[in-house]
Amino acid sequence: MEDTAAEAGKPAADEASRVEAQVRDWQDNELAKFLAKRPETREQYFSGSGAPVQRVYTPADIADVPFEEIGLPGQYPFTRGPYPTMYRGRTWTMRQIAGFGTPAETNQRFQYLIAQGQTGLSVDFDMPTLMGYDSDDAMSLGEVGREGVAVDVLEDMDKLFEGINLEEISVSMTINPSAWILLAMYIAVARRRGYDLNKLSGTIQNDILKEYIAQKEWIYPPEPSMRIVRDTITYTATRMARYNPINISGYHTSEAGASALQEIAFTIAAAREYVRTVVATGMDVDTFAPRLSFFFVCQADFFEEIAKFRAARRYYARMMKEEFGASNPDSMRMRFHTQTAAATLTKPQPYINIVRTAIQALAAVLGGTQSLHTNGLDEAYTIPSEFAMKLALRTQQIIAEETNVTQVIDPLGGSYYIERLTADIEAGIRRYLDIIDELGGTLACIESNYFQKEIADFAYEFAQRKASSDRTVIGVNKFVDAAEEQQIEVHRLDPDSERRKITRLKEVKESRDQAAVEATLAELKRVAALPDENIMPATIAAVEADVSMGEIVKALETVFGRYTERPVF
Repeated sequence: MEDTAAEAGKPAADEASRVEAQVRDWQDNELAKFLAKRPETREQYFSGSGAPVQRVYTPADIADVPFEEIGLPGQYPFTRGPYPTMYRGRTWTMRQIAGFGTPAETNQRFQYLIAQGQTGLSVDFDMPTLMGYDSDDAMSLGEVGREGVAVDVLEDMDKLFEGINLEEISVSMTINPSAWILLAMYIAVARRRGYDLNKLSGTIQNDILKEYIAQKEWIYPPEPSMRIVRDTITYTATRMARYNPINISGYHTSEAGASALQEIAFTIAAAREYVRTVVATGMDVDTFAPRLSFFFVCQADFFEEIAKFRAARRYYARMMKEEFGASNPDSMRMRFHTQTAAATLTKPQPYINIVRTAIQALAAVLGGTQSLHTNGLDEAYTIPSEFAMKLALRTQQIIAEETNVTQVIDPLGGSYYIERLTADIEAGIRRYLDIIDELGGTLACIESNYFQKEIADFAYEFAQRKASSDRTVIGVNKFVDAAEEQQIEVHRLDPDSERRKITRLKEVKESRDQAAVEATLAELKRVAALPDENIMPATIAAVEADVSMGEIVKALETVFGRYTERPVF
């Protein structure tokens, strides 16, 4: 067998040697003569992540990448996409995020986007909701509905999706430390309406490890927070066949300043920790892993982003099969939502943000995303206007309907550059995960601030590159417009929205059955004190009794405590 393998590899090695000789000849002759007349603009070129980039790539650069690693779409290791037909069978879900003011106001935006052809909903919540505070809490003053929709009680969830059939459209909810309460409300609304839970599709983000690593939105310490995530995964695994109980996110890690490699590596490290936690309960990996989903950013470096997505799929597939023993192909398929990069949007010359977003969206599609949000041109200023969201949605529709890029699966597969980048990023993921293991694992790295320091170091270097104009930002450090800034329509929040929301919340609290409130909160605390019990049924009972999110969060603080980060400078 070894002799046969050696013979099979010999032609590839011979071809690589021939190509390398041809490249050396080209460098010594045509290239050298041309450079003498017209030098390149810089001595060294780098990707967005700071990795060196060659001037040209050839078969010699991928001689160590067998076709089996590239493979075919829908086939292990899924480098070329999770499904055999990809966009020839169904285009990605066009999921523009929305959320502001009261649930009724956000519902109007949802209805508008659906009418414009959006195929999935994505909900953005205000800061009080994200942090588990009710709208009438003193901590919420001035923030209610400002950066997302305010949701306090079950009635709010019902109004948010009024007139929308939740069996027919998937819903993503971007929320983390209080995500399980929103999931409980979502389930309770579905029950009220008589829906089949197995027909609900969508996700809660619910990625608490990413909060400790990058976004800094948390309530409880890591251990009880991981228990809550575990409970949402095990609860939905046998009750909600099409629902994703977690959307493991690299987007916010990137927005915190991480490189493309760090975004992917740290996200997979978090995913591995979640899988280990659920497997430790005795649940078979193939029972829950098919419903794990991911969320990534698409940054400015076109080819690096495409390769990033391909490398992530390949590494994840191998990890699930080799480390966790997954046998179901669905357990190895990395499915992900992508959002174009908010951090690249600029206030100067805001209309050119349309161009940035279109190019990033195209890279996400060529990278094989399952779902996509395109940013509005005005998001460097505020929540996007209806006009900006319509234009962002039309950007996706043009890519899907006019460019023909959906006709061929992974059209850049086999590119010398793309395949070399894919292999290098995959190797980088492996190096990072080895380091994380050496340092004691993901939770230990959070406690020691390893992730935070790695991100901060890269972010500082990247900021210096922009400040020195080594990294170009059109309209900011190059081609700056000295004229008066372009005027754009921006979203205006109704100043009376917060008052209306607080008034209605107080009415709900005054009219409910207080005995039921107290009984369900007592049961919730009892269950929380028993680490092996699942917290979801008690949470659902609480929200059905009109217990508010803030009340649930405060009750469980008495059991779990509250987390304070240990800063490292």
